[in-house]
Amino acid sequence: MTLLERNLYFKAGIFLSIAALGLVTVTAYMILPVYPALTAAGQRASGLVQPLISRFLQPAPYAPFAAILVSVVYSLVTVVLIYYFFEKTQSPEILFVAFFVLSFAFEAARIMVPIRMQFDLPSVFLVLAWRALLFGRYFGIFSLFAASVYAAGLQIQRQGSFIFIIAAAALVIALGVPIDGLSWESNLNMISGYASMFRLVEMGIAVITVISFLIAAYSRGSREYVFTGIGALLAFLGRHLLITADTWVTPFPGLAILGLGTWFIASCLHQVYLWL
Repeated sequence: MTLLERNLYFKAGIFLSIAALGLVTVTAYMILPVYPALTAAGQRASGLVQPLISRFLQPAPYAPFAAILVSVVYSLVTVVLIYYFFEKTQSPEILFVAFFVLSFAFEAARIMVPIRMQFDLPSVFLVLAWRALLFGRYFGIFSLFAASVYAAGLQIQRQGSFIFIIAAAALVIALGVPIDGLSWESNLNMISGYASMFRLVEMGIAVITVISFLIAAYSRGSREYVFTGIGALLAFLGRHLLITADTWVTPFPGLAILGLGTWFIASCLHQVYLWL
């Protein structure tokens, strides 16, 4: 893939992030009044740290909206920075890192829950929005995994084919997961089937991704990949805290950890490829 073709992906990502941010901000005044009722009606959010938080804190009505907003802002700002710093730098990994970042723009789909309540829309809109969000989330996870595989020495010249493979895998998951169109958690995540199994899959992918970057550090003799692996671990942790937040305890620490991890990844990759 040429730099010109890759940069077109970056530009498309910027436009998608702008659209997601515009959707969230434009509809905010219409949907914010219904958030207290939504949070009270939903089940408590699930996740690695949520059971502990649930023991001490009740859901905060507007924390999910804040998490959605900072997710799309993170997506837009980070994709712009990646485009600025890597516009003329050839790095096969950075395209997949950008896809991981771009996946946070799909978090805007969660506002369909308050929109549906406000305008009394059919539940099919919730199901469609959640399937789009699932696609974005798993495409992002698979993309960061793909970046680590490239770093470890995968020799695939046709990046377009690899992108198609991970997009197809994410689409199969998004279309195959059963979704309850009438139930949601207090963070506005819809209730879907096999949640525990897919959580274990995500954890497994995160571990393999970190290990792949560490292998790249050994096989390529570049200690920058050690910090890239640390960044990937932080990115997965921050992502989890951000998308499962239903109180004010986790969204902004999650964003900080996610941002730090992304900075580790991007800055180390830039050092590796800057002079190539």
